[in-house]
Amino acid sequence: MLYGRRGKFDAYMERIGKILSRIGLTPNQWTILSLVVALAGFYSIINQEFITAGFLFSLSFLLDLIDGAVARAAGKATKIGAYLDTIVDRYVEFLLLFGLVFLELPPFIFSTKAWILLLLFGSLMTTYSKAAASEKGLISGELKGGLIERAERSLLLIASLFLASLNTLYLTYMIALLAGLVNISAIQRFFKALGGGGCV
Repeated sequence: MLYGRRGKFDAYMERIGKILSRIGLTPNQWTILSLVVALAGFYSIINQEFITAGFLFSLSFLLDLIDGAVARAAGKATKIGAYLDTIVDRYVEFLLLFGLVFLELPPFIFSTKAWILLLLFGSLMTTYSKAAASEKGLISGELKGGLIERAERSLLLIASLFLASLNTLYLTYMIALLAGLVNISAIQRFFKALGGGGCV
């Protein structure tokens, strides 16, 4: 069932890619556009315009899907484009988290800034564990898995922005929850890499 839904989504994005490829923007320009929109979202967060920020980061996330769809539709998928997309993805996520640092959010056990730092660290380790496992030759393919990956992490953060418009305490709760989940995911990937290398 899941594969069927994934196939329908890929087919839908393929049609979108063919339509948008006629606009004339290159895949890399779509990627940069997602970063520009995220910058506007960052500005909205620090001004506590949570609904606007939620829509802007949703748009940035959508543009991240579009650049790949356009690249495939136009036959312009390249390693440089994929690399640029990966780097911009990290900047977009950082802008969302960095914007939260400027807010005076209610604490939950610890200060919210401590949770944000823990969330940022876990996000970095989830990504780095994949890169390090490949670099050290522990795995032959791409290291994936864990409780939560970047797409789910981004969607939950965006949802938390909309919730913050109702009560900022909801945003604090979501940050704390994600901080726990991403660090568990990083640890899961660590052990998966060790298993792939015959260490466990």
